[in-house]
Amino acid sequence: MKVDDYYSYSADVLTFSRENASAFAKEVAGDFNPIHNPDARRFCVPGDLLFAVVLDIHGARSRMDFDFEQMVDDKSELSIELQDTGLQMSDSNGKLFLDVGFSDAAVQSAEANHALIEAYVKFSGKTFPFLLVDLMQKNNVMINPQRPLVIYRRMSLELDHTNCENFDLAFTGSALTVDGKKGEVALNFDIVSDSKVVGRGTKNMLLGGMREYEQSVIDDLVNEYNAIKSDYLANV
Repeated sequence: MKVDDYYSYSADVLTFSRENASAFAKEVAGDFNPIHNPDARRFCVPGDLLFAVVLDIHGARSRMDFDFEQMVDDKSELSIELQDTGLQMSDSNGKLFLDVGFSDAAVQSAEANHALIEAYVKFSGKTFPFLLVDLMQKNNVMINPQRPLVIYRRMSLELDHTNCENFDLAFTGSALTVDGKKGEVALNFDIVSDSKVVGRGTKNMLLGGMREYEQSVIDDLVNEYNAIKSDYLANV
């Protein structure tokens, strides 16, 4: 995977096309959230791509905290301001889209850096239906099937060692907090290298349109999601 196939960074301006961002979501992350479709009315660049871009341009650190402040779309023209303890993605009006805090310790090699990107994106793409449906069922709530809204809020990772050459992510648990029609999910994971736990992290998402859980409705939503995924991959 070449991350720079999915974004443009020219003259210090970062931009995304709908087609490339959607291709990353579907073909790299396995994420078929309709908000990433090229024809989506409220199109959004996937958070996993923003994560990958940061690591592709500036490398991974032993501690990283991502706050997704605003949704990025194909009209966004962003600059990256590097600071001593992090970086910020903002537009020409100073509107902040992504705020990243990190430590000084950097991952040692470009190969390891890209291995971490691939491991995280692969894990993150399993959010729906594999992880999220089970969590909603346990809490007797679900998203609005007509207008499913699942978006990034924040994510963090911490590495005990920066000299690893390969990575995998293992799911370790989750939590869902519901406030009226809004929900916030935390997905926790260990970072593994050569069968040893070398770090940990959390992915947080916001859910909209929460309502009482209905198994038949969820079954229809998952079946539709899987059919769209199968049709797309069959034609790639």
